Amino acid sequence: MLDQKLIRENPTFVENNLSLRGKVYDISSIHKLTLKRKEIDIEISNLQTESKKLSKIIGQEIRNSISTNSKELNKLKEQGNKYRIKVSEFEEKKRILDQQLQDEISKLPNFPSKDTPLGENEKNNIQIKAWGDPLKKDNLKTHWEIGENLNLFDTAKSTKIAKSRFITLKGNGARLERALINFMLDVHTNNGYLELMPPALVNSESLQGSGQLPKFSNESFKCANDDLWLSPTAEVPLTAFHKNEIIDSKILPLKYVAYSPCFRREAGSYGRDTKGLIRLHQFNKVELYWFSDPNKSLEAHKAITADAESILKKLNLPYRLVDICTGDLGFSSSRTFDLEVWLPSNKCYREISSCSNCKDFQARRSSIRTKIDKKNSYIHTLNGSGLAIGRTMAAILENGQQPDGSVKIPEALVPYFGSSLIKTN
Repeated sequence: MLDQKLIRENPTFVENNLSLRGKVYDISSIHKLTLKRKEIDIEISNLQTESKKLSKIIGQEIRNSISTNSKELNKLKEQGNKYRIKVSEFEEKKRILDQQLQDEISKLPNFPSKDTPLGENEKNNIQIKAWGDPLKKDNLKTHWEIGENLNLFDTAKSTKIAKSRFITLKGNGARLERALINFMLDVHTNNGYLELMPPALVNSESLQGSGQLPKFSNESFKCANDDLWLSPTAEVPLTAFHKNEIIDSKILPLKYVAYSPCFRREAGSYGRDTKGLIRLHQFNKVELYWFSDPNKSLEAHKAITADAESILKKLNLPYRLVDICTGDLGFSSSRTFDLEVWLPSNKCYREISSCSNCKDFQARRSSIRTKIDKKNSYIHTLNGSGLAIGRTMAAILENGQQPDGSVKIPEALVPYFGSSLIKTN
């Protein structure tokens, strides 16, 4: 969430920064609300000052008066009651106005970092580097063809269980998914992350805190009878884990890793990737999350990205690192590096992790602070997939496919999977 004081004092600066995202933002109505909010604060402060003065006069009058029921004293008490009533009225106006401001400001995205490349859309993203030797051959099978041939998953029966865009993993498919989850968790915990396993259901406040609500309500599944939603990403519960806390700066950064099932409607996908493991309503993910000293989040962003990269390197999966431009930036992010894995059947790279520095945007929404020079400051939060499991499986199946129809398992994963090959029956 953006700073209300900044909106009030410098609305042009706010509009200019938001407009870097490729859309014109007019915050004049929000600016007026912030000015009105400030006026109410001044009114309340003035009334409270006058009330305190009156209380002193009443105290002196009581000490000097023979009777506590004199006309003069009753007049003063009556005036004191009027002050209290007026303060109460203004505080109610303030409460209503605060909710209005909360609702309106929560719709505004984060400022792009000054280091984020300018651009209108994904075509303007900048490749930083590429790693590995991409497999480039003709007549390569897609991961869903490989999966069907090796009996790794079933989509038709999953439609009977739920609906389209769900999948049931079978045999070696389920085994490979489980191996990937355990492998990633072990790598990251050995690298200093604390493993959490958060709830798969989250409340509206948690979704608002991480930036999913109100903007992405149509992307999430909501329980009909409760204020609970199926979590779209472990980023949501991990942000809320320290909601309304002041974290000791001495223990920063806090580094968490969490496996979680994720649930998304994919409402805006318009029929893309309807086959296979790329775009499902339910998928598994290992998430990396940092709570960082605000003065050290730029270094933290490089570190969390390198930690996600390490999984691709250990699995020997070719990938590229991309700097996301302002027009393609996620709602809560100030700067994002995407990791895109090579899928040889499509002869292109596909996103497998977005590593984002949200700076104080989520912390302000969730009231998560630390003390810097004895003053409370909003903490910086960072997140990144480490990695998306289904997409990693797709990349392994396609990059490891062999002429005889089997799939070679990456060496680092063999101890977890229990075999170096997935063979046809």
